[in-house]
Amino acid sequence: MAHLIETATEPLRTVDVDVVTLDLVENALRNARYEMDEVLFRTALSPGIREQHDEFPLIGDPEGKMVVGQFGLSIPDFLENFEGDIEEGDVLLTSDPYSCGAAISHANDWLVVMPIYFEGRIVGWSSMFGHMSDVGGKSPASMPTDAKTIFEEGVIIPPFKLYKKGVLDDDALRIILNQVRKPDWNRADLNGIVAACRTASRRVQEMCARFGVDTYTSALDALLDRNYRAMKTLLAMVFEEGKTLSFTDYICDDGVGYGPYELKLSLTRTGDKVLLDFTGSSPQAQGPINYFINENLVRMFFGIYMITVADPQILWNDGFYPLVDVEIPEESFWKPKYPAALNARNHGIGRVFDLFGGLLGQTNPDLLNAAGFSSSPHFMYSGNYSSGDRKGEWFQLYSIGFGGIPGRPIGDGPDGHSLWPSFVNIPCEYLESYYPLRIERWETVADTGGAGVHRGGNGVDVAYRFLEPGTIAIHDDRWLTYPWGVNGGEPGARGRKWVERADGTSHVLPSKIHDFPVNVGDLLHFVTWGGGGWGDPLARDPELVGLEVRRGLVTVEGARRYGVVCDEQGQVDVDATGQLRDELKDGRPDPLPTFNMGPPLAEILARCEEETGLPAPKPPIAR
Repeated sequence: MAHLIETATEPLRTVDVDVVTLDLVENALRNARYEMDEVLFRTALSPGIREQHDEFPLIGDPEGKMVVGQFGLSIPDFLENFEGDIEEGDVLLTSDPYSCGAAISHANDWLVVMPIYFEGRIVGWSSMFGHMSDVGGKSPASMPTDAKTIFEEGVIIPPFKLYKKGVLDDDALRIILNQVRKPDWNRADLNGIVAACRTASRRVQEMCARFGVDTYTSALDALLDRNYRAMKTLLAMVFEEGKTLSFTDYICDDGVGYGPYELKLSLTRTGDKVLLDFTGSSPQAQGPINYFINENLVRMFFGIYMITVADPQILWNDGFYPLVDVEIPEESFWKPKYPAALNARNHGIGRVFDLFGGLLGQTNPDLLNAAGFSSSPHFMYSGNYSSGDRKGEWFQLYSIGFGGIPGRPIGDGPDGHSLWPSFVNIPCEYLESYYPLRIERWETVADTGGAGVHRGGNGVDVAYRFLEPGTIAIHDDRWLTYPWGVNGGEPGARGRKWVERADGTSHVLPSKIHDFPVNVGDLLHFVTWGGGGWGDPLARDPELVGLEVRRGLVTVEGARRYGVVCDEQGQVDVDATGQLRDELKDGRPDPLPTFNMGPPLAEILARCEEETGLPAPKPPIAR
């Protein structure tokens, strides 16, 4: 466990903080968190961070509890696993999930942790991790879909002092960067992360100087306590004492032929506390889809869902953690045994939110979301230029795809959007300027969103035309199971991928593949899945359906799922629509099902190859 070196001898005092000061501190922290982002975006080189913002900042209290952040990580677990002294000026770095209590979850994430000192004592922590586009290993982008151990996934950095008392360990950094394919990207991205953490440190020190250190740390305690009290009230309101709720969803396959993997989550409230229990989930995967999740991150995901539904203006933080117990079985999908592969854990991260949505929405159908774009599908393209001034030069692209957001109680799910609200698209102009490809299509796919009174968002078809020979890699999911609908809404469409060769042949691709060769003129269709629908489709406004037909979001045939008859211009036939809706209502279950998961799993597996062009995965087995 880390030993913290402080020269201050007087203990911090707890003082009363007036509401105006508390508001000033809260908003200053919020601004500092966004300033961390901007510092990184302006200094990073990799498109994944610079353009798409695949990074996550945090500012913590003196114990490491998150007071403000985006995705979160667990500084207490990092410190619990760090051996040695920590002094002013130190900057700590790791990329090893197994050495930091899963504060991060795969080796592509480089985590920086920095103590914030003021007048000889630690008054907080700043931290940030970013996804490095390449960390070495056997495959460009370091995410081999057939990996079975973490050793195949690139350089693994144990927790160490990147800076010791403000002095860079240049030799260690040089050794690390010697393992990667794009050392200039990694160096720039890492420098940006360190600069962002130092920026947060300065802002906290300025607040300590302005308000006094006792007032500042007491304000942090008040912000943490506010979330504790809010969550305590919410738990009592939403969950019945002693009643257990359960929900199950799936990851389609693990990249090496096994699946689907069952993900089960149960919740039981006892008194003021709830237990989140992952017992019943599949064993750890053979392939790299394992999501080694930290218990504090489970608490954070739970809190994000609960608090933002109740009051989106609350600055959610770690204050409520004592109210949430977490049980994760060893050697399961959620807690694999070292040295299990972890690089494709992005599917599990996203599916956590579907699990919470299906679990927590059972208590109040009006708060229930459908399943949505619960992943961050990756597309990678790399190779050497074969001609021209850049002949022999290495190029490497890492990018994140978008899909359909679920239908919700408040309205339709957005089309072609990211799971993470802060992620943005890489502009086509950027891609075509810096990489040997052309974007021939970037459009939503009509009818891929699940039908409902609130439609699920459509997936997208991005068509990449390759101008140089190279290899591609894909990380995606929901090609087998469906993004489910709720409260009578229908499931969204599944994702699919295929390559149209320049010679006219076509190849269906699995959702997880790496080192697949492409040639000049080949065209990849990267089609993502849609979001599930919310509510009875027959209750949707026919004129709205007609408008979406005109806009190309729904086809004429797709409009019939809503009981709407219209022409190609979206002109609705009112009489025919009324007749069709009456026909569709006959024979439907009453009430409509809360969840529509699509066909039974056995039927999906039996028809897998016929419907998808891919063989059905084999049932998962324990390692």
